Amino acid sequence: MIKKVGSYGRFSGDNQREESIDAQLRAIEAYCKQKGYVIVETYIDRAKSATSDKRPEFQRMIADSGNNKFDYIIVHKLDRFSRNRYDSAFYKRKLNLNGVRLLSVTENLDDSPESGILESVIEGMAEYYSRNLAREVMKGMKETAYQCKHTGGLPPIGYSVDPVTKRYLINEEERGIVETTFSMFLAGHGYNQIVRELAEKGYRSRYGRPISKGSLPVILNNEKYTGVYIYNLTDSKDAAGKRNSNRKKEDEDVIRIEGGMPVIISKEDFWAAQEKIKNNQGRPGSYKAKEMYLLSGLCYCGECLKQLGTLYSMAGNVKYSGRNKLKYVTYRCGNRDRTKECKNPELRREYIENYVLAQLEEKIFNDQAIPILVKQLNDFQASKDQKQKGEQVRLTKALDGITRQVENIIKAVADGFANSALLEKMNSLEEQREEIEQQLSKIKPPIKEKAAITEDTLRQLLSRFKDEIADRNIPEIKKFIGSYVKKVVIYKEHVDVIFKLNVVDLQDGAEGSRTPVRR
Repeated sequence: MIKKVGSYGRFSGDNQREESIDAQLRAIEAYCKQKGYVIVETYIDRAKSATSDKRPEFQRMIADSGNNKFDYIIVHKLDRFSRNRYDSAFYKRKLNLNGVRLLSVTENLDDSPESGILESVIEGMAEYYSRNLAREVMKGMKETAYQCKHTGGLPPIGYSVDPVTKRYLINEEERGIVETTFSMFLAGHGYNQIVRELAEKGYRSRYGRPISKGSLPVILNNEKYTGVYIYNLTDSKDAAGKRNSNRKKEDEDVIRIEGGMPVIISKEDFWAAQEKIKNNQGRPGSYKAKEMYLLSGLCYCGECLKQLGTLYSMAGNVKYSGRNKLKYVTYRCGNRDRTKECKNPELRREYIENYVLAQLEEKIFNDQAIPILVKQLNDFQASKDQKQKGEQVRLTKALDGITRQVENIIKAVADGFANSALLEKMNSLEEQREEIEQQLSKIKPPIKEKAAITEDTLRQLLSRFKDEIADRNIPEIKKFIGSYVKKVVIYKEHVDVIFKLNVVDLQDGAEGSRTPVRR
């Protein structure tokens, strides 16, 4: 059965050219031709970063995966799909649920546990490259900022940029917007009144639309109007890829230069407006964060396995108990609600999650295990490459032998020795040659030798993992756990943690670790 394929290409626009899309698509087409796949749809995102999932063609591709449009998504390299490990895991899971598999032309990966670990290392290195590139770009931007020059994007309302010096100038056509907003606000007028006044005076946004209410807080909170050049004030994107202009960076990270901007509003008026804004603000509403479980999809009930022979999942559960209605977040066997047969008590989330994190650090990322893990990953990759090369050599030799036999028969026929046996032999050889050529076409063409995974690479990933735990970066921690933990089986008296690779217990070679349960 011919497999249908969707091909995906992307270039970020930072240091790449649009021609790189053509190179990616050529490699994908050659790969599909060798595999006998048919490309039914091509998706291309131009000048789009893979650190974000806000890519139109990427989202169209994910949507199409649920419509039985193709069997595989093929990319030139995994970093074309995503350089964010959380997004990569999230969307690959979506593809899996839709029955679609992600393949890479240059990364030779399969469904084995070793490939899963190797893939996580490749994704980690791609994300490191992206973050390092952003850091280098930020260095250049800061140098521009220290000269009080425009660093990109639209200048604030009331300013324009000198095309030669790249420094800010007052835009006389927009200056009145800023002055009217501040004067009316300080005089006690509300946003609706200010917007109407600006419309009556004929002011418009740079897109030709009336000034909106949403623009007024941006104007009133912009200290640049007092003559202070400010750069790197707001925080970068969060784990979900969203920006929040209200989330400010620490003072030492912000560049502030007095006199770096032309003055439109006096400092007295600006700070009076800030005090008024503060007094106008009501008490913030309570915010209840959605519960996230690090081990969702990994926890199973050991008691049901022991008593019923069935492995039931344990899911997150929230309950309130006691006189003060204290909240308890636990993992609870799903069979308790379905059949009432399970007697396994619920286990507090903080106990089991902290234990699994501790076991990862103790069993996987320790000074003894890291060299073994590195060797295992490199040996696995080398053995796959060697096996592929050996099979290619064997088939090529067989094909050469058949070709020589065919040439001998052709020569015999030309010399007048034609008979039915020779013709029958000729047909058999042609069938064998066609079969071998098909097998050769299924072998991935040789690619440049990959750099070996080093202990330093894994140690860097470990260091980042520890930082993510300290920062409580839940999506990243969850992705990391999923790369190394196969399952967590919870019994009444103990917990078994099963890892994906057999390198965790260096003394007796066991795959799991066990601890008494604290309930």
